[in-house]
Amino acid sequence: MIKGLFSYGSMPVLERMVEFTGARQELIAHNIANLSTPYYKPVDLDPAQFQAQLRDALDRRSRRPNPMRRPLELRSEQQARIRDGQIEFRPQKKNENILFHDHNNRDVERTIQDLVENAMAHRTSIELLKSEFDLLKTAIRERP
Repeated sequence: MIKGLFSYGSMPVLERMVEFTGARQELIAHNIANLSTPYYKPVDLDPAQFQAQLRDALDRRSRRPNPMRRPLELRSEQQARIRDGQIEFRPQKKNENILFHDHNNRDVERTIQDLVENAMAHRTSIELLKSEFDLLKTAIRERP
């Protein structure tokens, strides 16, 4: 019964989003730490690809009876592999900038933009998850 409170509705989507943004934040921080490291190639996770993966899982869940009572079943993709309900992220090298003399293809502005966008997505997901828990807490107390 308790497991059902946390594994259905929007909570699994928000939980996966927090996992994704947390993993991506670590990668971006690693990229920033290595901005001046020779031969370093930045790595990243593609938010659009992960959002498509979530969208696909939500579409499959919505086609079933009682969609909000169905668990969210993500399928493995190139950058996010699902094993026993856990996500294993596989970052890809980014090759979208010019190669500098030290063979590093850094892009400071884009990296900082990724950092800010990811932090906003992470914070929004956490705030939405917090509001879900507050709603659950209110329902358990049976008063507003």
